[in-house]
Amino acid sequence: MSAMPLKIDLTHAKEEREPGVVDRWIQAFRLQFVPTSIFPALLGSVIAWATFREFHFLYFVMVISGVALHHIGLNMIDDVFDYLHAVDRSHGGEKNPYTGGSGVLAGRLLSARNVFCVSIFCYFLALITAVYLTLSVGWPVLIFVGIGLFSSVFYSVPPIRYGYRGFGEFSLLINFGPVICLGAFYAQTGSIAWEPFIISLVPGFLMWSMIVINEIPDYEEDRQAGKLNLVARFGKKAGILLYSAGLISAYATLLLAVFFGVSSLQVLLGFLSIPAAFNSLIILRKNYHDRLKMAPANLAAIKVHAFTLSFLIIGYLAKGVQVNLL
Repeated sequence: MSAMPLKIDLTHAKEEREPGVVDRWIQAFRLQFVPTSIFPALLGSVIAWATFREFHFLYFVMVISGVALHHIGLNMIDDVFDYLHAVDRSHGGEKNPYTGGSGVLAGRLLSARNVFCVSIFCYFLALITAVYLTLSVGWPVLIFVGIGLFSSVFYSVPPIRYGYRGFGEFSLLINFGPVICLGAFYAQTGSIAWEPFIISLVPGFLMWSMIVINEIPDYEEDRQAGKLNLVARFGKKAGILLYSAGLISAYATLLLAVFFGVSSLQVLLGFLSIPAAFNSLIILRKNYHDRLKMAPANLAAIKVHAFTLSFLIIGYLAKGVQVNLL
């Protein structure tokens, strides 16, 4: 007599674990993108120390805290209004982990109301740091704060919603380059100068490239929702060209800064990230039609930004040590 096969229904034996409350909010914050604000602030502060011998630790902490809180608020308010406008509603296995919002609203992990309220609280905390710096350093701080606040809020908030009209990429170039970097420099020195302005274009161009490559996987959804950024307007192949243009502009800025004597040779350390840039471009050109297969290209773009800015910061730290300590 043969034994009957034992059948066990495992369908419900192991349910997918729901993320806890803390995990949900960490996901909503999208902390993986916050360094794109912190790096330019670090760079501006280090340039101030290396070239002007100015460094105030408390101002430095306030700047870093302010830009980080502001970026988290931006991430969440953008998430809310993209969700309300029917953008970023795809979720599950089809989602590129580096694009399309945090997914907490599409996945019903958090309510839009709660995310909006926390974003406003982050903006409030960022404004406290701005008020302190304004009172301590001077009223021009308000110019940097005003530009950043206006740009972040009205990127996706009606009636302006300029991110839906093809101006978002330019705004990110300006805000994640000159506004943050020069703002951090001003907080330390109480002045502005050509060198931090020119060098600040590097993180700006890299941020341009990062946002463009992140728009490519969302091409169809953005067009359907009326979010007509540059990729949605001109297509994925144009996005590859725009991404490449941002990378080339960043490295060309470093080269020209040295050639014209704006900065010294240490900024050429930024060229050490070129292999990562080539890698991202190769993956993108091969897989731009597949949102999941191009995810490594999105990750590589984040690394290019981080590596380039890290090498620049190291270069200016080395210069600062030579000038100030030796």
